[in-house]
Amino acid sequence: MKIIVGIATAGRREVLSETLQHLTRQGRRPDAIFVCPSSREDVDETLAAALPVPVTIVAGERGLTKQRNAILSAIGAGGMLVFFDDDFLPHADFLANAETLFLKEPDIVVATGLVLADGIHGPGIPVKEGLEILARDQAESGPATIEPVYNAYGCNMVFRLSAIEADGTRFDERLPLYGWQEDVDFCRRLARHGRIVRSGKLRGVHLGNKRGRTSGLRFGYSQVANPLYLFRKGSVGLRWTLHLMGSNVAANTIGSLKPQSLVDRRGRLKGNLIAFADLLRGKLDPLRMLEL
Repeated sequence: MKIIVGIATAGRREVLSETLQHLTRQGRRPDAIFVCPSSREDVDETLAAALPVPVTIVAGERGLTKQRNAILSAIGAGGMLVFFDDDFLPHADFLANAETLFLKEPDIVVATGLVLADGIHGPGIPVKEGLEILARDQAESGPATIEPVYNAYGCNMVFRLSAIEADGTRFDERLPLYGWQEDVDFCRRLARHGRIVRSGKLRGVHLGNKRGRTSGLRFGYSQVANPLYLFRKGSVGLRWTLHLMGSNVAANTIGSLKPQSLVDRRGRLKGNLIAFADLLRGKLDPLRMLEL
């Protein structure tokens, strides 16, 4: 099975270089890696050209959904596409286990792995620490299960390309910049073709690098606008929408009373309120966050 890895990146040149080198240590190396940066400066092209796996730099407009779509348009035919975040470090057996899973279970169209540590919930995890976590887990890992999930986690998503090609599925570019919930929307549109699962055999560490993140104000707007947009287009249900919005607004409200250094809760809450005001005026639109 041909395995292609796709990485959309923005403003993380050093971290991306570490991730690319790490990917070459896979027991089953990818047949090709496609990288779509927000600008050419985001990629060390000299390093990429020297790697033992062919790396193609794809031109695309800034924005996670646009960059991933540029990769989808560039890769051509294949068996399996793996989207990794530029700060995700997979186990050395990740791709081998993903290939085995897709060969054994032909009805699986999307798979995601077990995130051993996620720096997105804190200050971020240094590369060295991430590698140490992987090394410790390698010695301790045991039997793993496969369980159904609603969607893949955006930092590590494995797709059967035939399912994507069946309807020409693309990421929704009305979800700008960081995207947020673009992974849910994309996966739910593929669900009609087969199962979406999480496999404990697919393991890795999400460093959660803080460079290139969306501002608190813009992100807060997206926390309301994006779920409601996906509900209106039919990708998700009302319960999912209300739960996601409610939990985020509650967290921002409580967090704004005691500001945190790592998360701009007040900025997010302000963005939430602007979105609700736009909703009442009939002007709510994910793209409106670009004006904030």
